[in-house]
Amino acid sequence: MRRSFGIVFQDPSLDDELTAYENMDLHGILYGVPRSERAQRIDMLLDFVGLADRKKDYVKLYSGGMKRRLEVARALLHKPRILFLDEPTIGLDPQTRNHIWSYIRQLSNDENVTVFFTTHYMEEADRVADDVAVIDYGKIVAQGTPAELKEKTASATLEDAFIHLTGHTIRDEEGSALDRMRMMGRAWRGGRR
Repeated sequence: MRRSFGIVFQDPSLDDELTAYENMDLHGILYGVPRSERAQRIDMLLDFVGLADRKKDYVKLYSGGMKRRLEVARALLHKPRILFLDEPTIGLDPQTRNHIWSYIRQLSNDENVTVFFTTHYMEEADRVADDVAVIDYGKIVAQGTPAELKEKTASATLEDAFIHLTGHTIRDEEGSALDRMRMMGRAWRGGRR
């Protein structure tokens, strides 16, 4: 089952102390990609996301956009049928965001991969998603194409449709369990110094 999907987390998950190639190779080993296929596939994916010339560089030297492209390539290494992307372009400049979506669309077509993604960038969802599910308090409150959602809510933009469906109230946000663990980790590391 694990081999059927790939995932790119919102938070970086690369090992900064390894090269791009080593990050890809480790992922391939963990997912059981045969050695004979692994090197060729790594080279093909790194070339596709524009990182072939930097494959021997340590990831800690990469920009945010380069790291994101590497994470997408890594998630596709084992040929998943489904790719999950959690806020794949958060914090990236518009040029890098557009490049990421171009890579993802082309890889989706070339690799025949279904892509599920979460985003707070409604214009991005409007531009790249075939189908959108609006989630409010953990429940799907509407689903359809971006055009259908805009028509249903008589909205000019998908962002207006989203607000129409979920309300104007600013939400209280609590940190997730992962956020709380990170804070405890920082406090613990700070106390050791």
